[in-house]
Amino acid sequence: MRWHHHLLALRQWKVGPGHRVAVMGLGGLGHMAVKFAVALGAEVTVLSTSAGKEADAKALGAHKFVVTSDKAQFKSVGNYFDFIINTISAQIDLGSYVNLLRLDGTMILLGVPSEAPHLHAFNLIAKRRRVAGSLIGGIAETQEMLDFCAEHNIMSDIELIDIQHINEAYERMLKGDVKYRFVIDVASLN
Repeated sequence: MRWHHHLLALRQWKVGPGHRVAVMGLGGLGHMAVKFAVALGAEVTVLSTSAGKEADAKALGAHKFVVTSDKAQFKSVGNYFDFIINTISAQIDLGSYVNLLRLDGTMILLGVPSEAPHLHAFNLIAKRRRVAGSLIGGIAETQEMLDFCAEHNIMSDIELIDIQHINEAYERMLKGDVKYRFVIDVASLN
């Protein structure tokens, strides 16, 4: 349940009604970030390179969808968000995304790129923006997350597979063809 630190991060920053939250990356971490932010009452936008993910984003509860490769769409949300939940582990131009934050806005890092990201200090200084990290909480935070999920009927979207299909699942994972986690059916181990 690595994704439960989404809720911890959103609670830590007191995300709620009236806040504009963007989620970068609609994968295993991102889809839960969308669900949590929506349940907390925020206006949620998914930022994605893939226009084909818009229907999925809306089905998860996102209010808006921005194709980041479309320059006009990307520019339209400049200085717009109070928070950006960054679940991307690939190398990206972090500075251009930080520019989507409003005054005193915060980007919360959950993804871990293989190389250190580049970010010019002026992108932060100009609008008192912050880049912060979030880590998995302890037992109390885990219980809070489970209680919150039960109260709001939030579940991780998974595909249940037999162990015999593990190689096929791995190949699909490499292609990004999973919504949003594979779970092995323990009964198939016999």
